[in-house]
Amino acid sequence: MPQSPDSLPLALYSAAQVRELDARLIAAGTPGFELMSRAAHAIWRALRRRWPDAGAVTVLTGRGNNAGDGYLVAALALRAGWRVRVLAVGDPAQLQGDAARARDEALGVGVALQAWSECAPLEGVVVDALLGTGLRGAVREPYAQAIRQLNAADLPVLAVDTPSGLCADSGQVLGVAVRAQLTVTLIGLKIGLFTGVAPDWVGELVHDDLQADPQLVDDQARVAQRLAPGSLPRMPARPRTVHKGRLGHVLVVGGDRGFAGAALLAAQSALRGGAGLVSLASRGEHLAAAQARLPEVMSVAVASANQLLALGAGASVWVVGPGLGQGAWGRSLLSAAAATASVPQVWDADALNLLASGAVQLPAGSVITPHPGEAARLLGVDAAEVQADRPAAALELARRYQAVCVLKGAGTLVADPLGTLRLCDRGHPVMAGAGLGDVLAGLIGALLGQGLAPLAAASLAVWLHARAGEVLAGKGVGLAASDLCDAIRQMMQEQCACPN
Repeated sequence: MPQSPDSLPLALYSAAQVRELDARLIAAGTPGFELMSRAAHAIWRALRRRWPDAGAVTVLTGRGNNAGDGYLVAALALRAGWRVRVLAVGDPAQLQGDAARARDEALGVGVALQAWSECAPLEGVVVDALLGTGLRGAVREPYAQAIRQLNAADLPVLAVDTPSGLCADSGQVLGVAVRAQLTVTLIGLKIGLFTGVAPDWVGELVHDDLQADPQLVDDQARVAQRLAPGSLPRMPARPRTVHKGRLGHVLVVGGDRGFAGAALLAAQSALRGGAGLVSLASRGEHLAAAQARLPEVMSVAVASANQLLALGAGASVWVVGPGLGQGAWGRSLLSAAAATASVPQVWDADALNLLASGAVQLPAGSVITPHPGEAARLLGVDAAEVQADRPAAALELARRYQAVCVLKGAGTLVADPLGTLRLCDRGHPVMAGAGLGDVLAGLIGALLGQGLAPLAAASLAVWLHARAGEVLAGKGVGLAASDLCDAIRQMMQEQCACPN
């Protein structure tokens, strides 16, 4: 059976950290060739599970230890009676140490080896054992052409450790990368397999720790932690005597002309996220619609910063930005929010665009929720640079603005100013639509109001939001942002069950 995301380890490492873990295992007494053999067996098991009747394997090899893994997989396949060919893109004579020993073992059992060329046929399952995790710059020839040929072949592909050409630290494609259906990653999970464009190149992900002694694999040295049921912040149980005043009062600020829906979505999400009270500060012309759609929300027309300050005096959390706009009205209300430093705040959408312009200062202890375009404006770069190294961008945003940063997108990242980094690898493509960020902002506000610290509130909200999308994905495309709110309520029940 495929490996469930929840069964994967929680710790995420850089490529350099995994190499250090490998060296630590060898220093503790496990020979390097033994680890390579375990890796080959793990890869072969995964290959046979996914494609049990393929009957043929082509292994593409380079010049590093990944090539050694590939040669040993070829030997296992040949012993099992499969047709096997190794195509060497890197000169096999240049292999050293354990990789050279693996090459010799494969040749010794009769594995066919030939130099790769554009005319060399690919057959069966193709094992990508080309470049590994040490790649830093753009893929060079002839590897780039071999990868292009592989991607055009329309054959099943298994990548060893990471698809060749994909940065194991950032999820960036380094010019060209192998598009795999299955990736078997070894010893520790690499953060670059989970964010950026990586999910489209990694395919199904299988992890094998190579029987490493857990005491030698120190997950405290990780660069990040996956959000999963075993690592989620917990909501406190609600006592029978609880009342609305103890569950937070969330004030949603936004909804300029033409953008009322964004603020309404944030308010609805705050309600379904368990906030005791929710107020909405918006344009007067939106009040009738807001009261009809969300009668539980205290909707108030505000026209100035002074009016907003008076309304916000009773709120315990502000959610600012959904549908706010960047006109005079939005700038005035945002100035009031910036002056209110005594309560937690969540800034989203146009609040972030105005923050990037230098018009206001973010109150300390806030949560910001940029998508890549907003993150780029906040950092003064372009979106491509953000996407090229999302972990670095999230950490820099948290440091620069002294806030918890939720960098949205595939592999959403949550970072705090101290360098803590968490990653959510859940969610579904049906969630690519308008308004889902407004729902997330309202949910973070609700969790802040119920007493969670900013990092915990943001982390739990991101996971609940993503899981709600997965739950609804079975109904197909066309997911509306408001659909998430009831699903989030169900997810909340799992995290904070009310007494029977």
